[in-house]
Amino acid sequence: MKGKEQLLTSTTYARLSKECETPFPSPSFNNEKLWIMVTGSLGHNYRESAPSNRFDASSSGETCGFGVCMMSSTWKDGQDPSFIGFISSFLNANSFRLNFVPIAPDFIFNCGGLSIAFMFVTNWDCSVTTPVFSRVKILKQQFANLYVVVTLPTMEQNDSFNSSYFRHGMELGRPSFVPVLDLEMGFEKIVKISLALGVCKQQNVISKLKAEGMDAFLRVVTSIPGIDSHDANALNQAIGSIEAIAKASKEFILENTDLSADKAETIIKFFRDPKFYLSPRIIR
Repeated sequence: MKGKEQLLTSTTYARLSKECETPFPSPSFNNEKLWIMVTGSLGHNYRESAPSNRFDASSSGETCGFGVCMMSSTWKDGQDPSFIGFISSFLNANSFRLNFVPIAPDFIFNCGGLSIAFMFVTNWDCSVTTPVFSRVKILKQQFANLYVVVTLPTMEQNDSFNSSYFRHGMELGRPSFVPVLDLEMGFEKIVKISLALGVCKQQNVISKLKAEGMDAFLRVVTSIPGIDSHDANALNQAIGSIEAIAKASKEFILENTDLSADKAETIIKFFRDPKFYLSPRIIR
């Protein structure tokens, strides 16, 4: 079983690293039984202390801001009111708005333009495990981002979960399972996962926008007669924006790039000489 434990753990970390385009450190487990699907850099092992009322996203660079948490009305009705109160307070402290709605998963978080679905198994019954995994198989077909948080306070429940996971033919990392020792810890993990993935989504969007901006820059600058992609990249690195290039002098271009005097002169004319840039003739 130890080989499978290591494989499951490695698979989850590889998956999150790919999703966030950031390598996550491998986990270190003090108890080899508490192994399955601990997620990302959100904690290498079970916490020994009680959960705080607020997760400080800024301490790890996570600045997703506020989001929306949708809780299943059915799931809510099956929980102790005091735990629902804890959830409400914890979400409020982390700038999430809570809505109670009839949804298939137990939670859906919208954060950073990304939707993440969660199953939260708060009472693992060692004698009745099939319904849990049957529901997991249904939900993973419906939600691209699905995580399953399971409360396993005893070693007996942990062993039961481990054996049931493989017996029901779960695919490694699809979805990711997050075992926890208590309810509060479980919900804290849910919020941390949502915040971390929301930030990853924002970073990916920003990177995409930057890439698209660079494509537009290259299209504009290489439209200048005689200027190729190498020249455009040199101008971008040495001078910056198209506006800055348009304002740069011939001498400044020659001093800070490897462009020839003829190319520098062409750039000056392109941006400043109406007879040049309004001419229908294309200079090659």
